[in-house]
Amino acid sequence: MSAALHPAAGRGAPRHFLELSDFDSATLRRMLDLGRAAKSGAIAGKPLAGKHVALIFEKPSTRTRVSFEVGIRQLGGEVVYLNSRDLQSSRGEELSDTARVLSRYVDAIMLRTADVRRIRELAAHATVPVINGLTDVSHPCQLMADVMTFEEHRGPIAGQTVAWVGDGNNVARSFIQAAARFGFRLRLATPPQLAPPAELIAWARAEGAEVTLTADPEEAVAGARAVVTDAWVSMSDEGKDGAPARHNLLSPYRVTPALMAKAAADAIFLHCLPAHRGEEVAAEVIDGPQSVVFDEAENRLHAQKGVLLWALGAA
Repeated sequence: MSAALHPAAGRGAPRHFLELSDFDSATLRRMLDLGRAAKSGAIAGKPLAGKHVALIFEKPSTRTRVSFEVGIRQLGGEVVYLNSRDLQSSRGEELSDTARVLSRYVDAIMLRTADVRRIRELAAHATVPVINGLTDVSHPCQLMADVMTFEEHRGPIAGQTVAWVGDGNNVARSFIQAAARFGFRLRLATPPQLAPPAELIAWARAEGAEVTLTADPEEAVAGARAVVTDAWVSMSDEGKDGAPARHNLLSPYRVTPALMAKAAADAIFLHCLPAHRGEEVAAEVIDGPQSVVFDEAENRLHAQKGVLLWALGAA
């Protein structure tokens, strides 16, 4: 295929979606608006017709794989699914070469990986958009779905208080970035040993975000409009020693009905799933009337449609 015919021909710099911090608020809002339009049926036709998106999974997935595959196909595009065993990079090929080759075949690449360095390398060498489907340090697609879900249930998130309870993991780190970009107050309750990076909190505060870090979950949750948690052992931690110690550290951070009672009376409960009832959250909470976790899971589909439409300039 000649350079004039490959998918990136004639384009400017690709519109990567790697971190929320890469964008201003207006651009992220544009993506959410596109996602909402797609959800409501206001996006006419098949705007991704003729487009091919490679989905690379180096980590297992339910929601990310299905939501991207279904979303791309609903928008008229085609999916090329690849797991790490399918790629020559698993046998030593430089990821930069993989990026250059895939850019000749497809119109965008989604990568889900444990190592953030890999998605940064892929994006540095790809000439088509690269989308972050999860890394060990962030999960921006999840946050787009979370903001969409909050706003569907409780109106604009700007000026509201969100409480994170548990491990300062990749989703917590994306919440910190989101607080800076969407203008909500964020209180994080984590064991000191599992706190998010101090430099990330400092960045968010320098960007004007109101971010509070505490070791007390009741302090974090008090009056919050949303309470958020995640699994105590993230995928990047699976197989490592120390899981019992993590559980001991995190057991005071379980989201129980008593803890939810400290939040605002109309607070919602969010969890990116998969959940472990009786560990990070009580069954009475995740299966109770304040839980919106399945709306949140559905909104991965719609929020990611917005990201794809923006990245590919298709709407």
